[in-house]
Amino acid sequence: MTKADLARILYEKLGEKMTKKDAADLVNILFDEMKHTLAGGKNVKISGFGNFLVKTKQARVGRNPQTGKPMTINGRRVLSFKVSQVLKSELNPGSAD
Repeated sequence: MTKADLARILYEKLGEKMTKKDAADLVNILFDEMKHTLAGGKNVKISGFGNFLVKTKQARVGRNPQTGKPMTINGRRVLSFKVSQVLKSELNPGSAD
């Protein structure tokens, strides 16, 4: 599913209340806000869907796979996603978690 697909679905569900351009703008605004929030180091929680978590990885010593020599891997922030129990149960009906 793409942002264009989301905008199309939003337009189809609320067509009389907004234009196709308004639907596309709304989807873009939503994702821009999520990006800015995550870039600021804050997590994004969408109830019934899941959590987007910003995690910090510390610098560490690794190994160059070509030479085998030790090297420093810089610290960085990474994004992870943790699915909500509601969505997890919809993805795996009848499963006992």
